[in-house]
Amino acid sequence: MFSKKALAAASPLPMQGNARVSGASQELAAITNPYVGAAGAGFLFLGCVAALVAPIVGLSAPGPGGGMLPVVAPDGRNVAQAYARPFTSTGAPRVALIVGGLGLNPQTTRAVIDTLPPEITLSFAPYAEDLQDWIDMARAAGHEVLLEAPMEPAEYPSNDPGPYTLLANSKPDETARKLDWLLSRGAGYFGVTNYLGGRFLNSDAAMTAFSPALARHGVAFIDDGQARRRGGGMMRASADSVIYDQLSADAINLALGELEAGAIKGGTALGSGFVYPLTLTAIKTWARSLPQRSVQLAPASAVMSKR
Repeated sequence: MFSKKALAAASPLPMQGNARVSGASQELAAITNPYVGAAGAGFLFLGCVAALVAPIVGLSAPGPGGGMLPVVAPDGRNVAQAYARPFTSTGAPRVALIVGGLGLNPQTTRAVIDTLPPEITLSFAPYAEDLQDWIDMARAAGHEVLLEAPMEPAEYPSNDPGPYTLLANSKPDETARKLDWLLSRGAGYFGVTNYLGGRFLNSDAAMTAFSPALARHGVAFIDDGQARRRGGGMMRASADSVIYDQLSADAINLALGELEAGAIKGGTALGSGFVYPLTLTAIKTWARSLPQRSVQLAPASAVMSKR
């Protein structure tokens, strides 16, 4: 269930037990998640905000990272389906955007959750303090969530992403052990995305160990474009562009425009990048204007496919 702390922080509505209510003017209703279709699993609507309760019974087990480790249910249900934001296509070109690096700076993280459209997917650092509260808060605001897996960059060890970095030369059981710790840092994410990983993602041996280990947990994998040629036998997507590699308003607006153009040309497009204060206003303005150009903003899960 969502923590009371996260729900209380997500909106000014008063709390009653484990649910936030607002009197006669708003009604608390539960509907079945079309991706899950199982009793007890559904979206909880608070006004016009939807949040799927996590963890769902049958989709988790105790893990080494201090939380619950995702598992595939006996009937085949998995977190890649259950925690993805529901999406209904209008038939228009769809564009998705992932904003990452969240959870480490509380002020910036809260601003992202509070101000960006709920269709934008948010990714969180596994080392973030109060990670579960941040995930709960993001999902209570309607965002679907990714968990960042630190992977060995080309500059390692001078650029070291932390003690649970997945290393290219590790044995498969060591990769699986670190991955289990990362995956059990919180619940409610539908997939994993890479943080760095230039060396890891380009290693056949490393990816041969990583992909089945992740697939066993029923978790999707979305990369920043570095692993475009990789499959893995799971729900996958690769970003078409990295949005925030140049920190200027003109560069950000240009990158968003190019991402949109890619969606119009190819039907779908996915952008990825890390948040900076300069980007928030640009993203909000761009996202608000998409319907005027007959482009649909979609969650990242809506552009995935199994490969």
